[in-house]
Amino acid sequence: MNAHEPIPIMQSIEAVASRYDAWLCDIWGVLHNGVRPFEPAEHACCSYRKGGGTVVLISNSPRPGGAVAQQLEQIGVSEEAYDAIVTSGDTTRHVLVERLDEPIFHLGPDRDKPLLQGLELQLVDLDDASLVLCSGLYDDLTETPDDYAELFSRMRDRDLEMVCANPDVQVERGDRLIYCAGALAEAYETLGGTVIYTGKPHAPIYDMAMARVAEAKGRRVPAKDILCIGDSLRTDVAGASAAGMDVVFVASALHIDGTHDEQPLSAGALQRVFEGSPVRPIAAQKRLSW
Repeated sequence: MNAHEPIPIMQSIEAVASRYDAWLCDIWGVLHNGVRPFEPAEHACCSYRKGGGTVVLISNSPRPGGAVAQQLEQIGVSEEAYDAIVTSGDTTRHVLVERLDEPIFHLGPDRDKPLLQGLELQLVDLDDASLVLCSGLYDDLTETPDDYAELFSRMRDRDLEMVCANPDVQVERGDRLIYCAGALAEAYETLGGTVIYTGKPHAPIYDMAMARVAEAKGRRVPAKDILCIGDSLRTDVAGASAAGMDVVFVASALHIDGTHDEQPLSAGALQRVFEGSPVRPIAAQKRLSW
């Protein structure tokens, strides 16, 4: 799409659904906001699957897919809405398996412990670590990346690598934005620290998601026949573009204010989000809906 052309705003994703064999659909901000499910989005995924499409949920959650499936059930998103789940936690585990001999310091809340289950990791204090695994802030309701300045200074003094299990900088939780591991990783990089990313927009998570699509379909599906759906320019749109896939942008509060009201999505607001961006979606929706 030409950078000067307006991005089409769709009322129903059904208008483009038949062009694709599969969707890679973001979770947080598209299917739910961490507190409640978005029923139109769930209906869209179910409708697409009923028509023969495959839906693989692709998330920057630091928890493995199985733990995210449990969270979706608790929030109220039906398992009928998807075929499989691939997370940044899944791809992070692949990195950790290759480094089991290294003592690791885990920076993140206890709720992310499923990321570590089944792995024979050497978990140690920071002073004894040779690698830092970052899954998020200890308390994302009260803390910001500035609270970690002293910790990052200690890490940088020892030239410790960080594995970032969630490249998202912020996500919606209810009606507020909270910081994620990606914000901590960016702060560490600002100090000159080295960070290994595994989730969107980086290739490993898309490779794994395409493998799940192939398993569901019983055949390999080319990238051009897969549609990505997401609400982040930095991760979803950029990642889809790098993977050679089309993307539909969902206008969550991550980029556009007022997305929870009933006013239609403004073409002007949409244009401002993508002004100067080298990547653009094929279309946009205020909320994913059929």
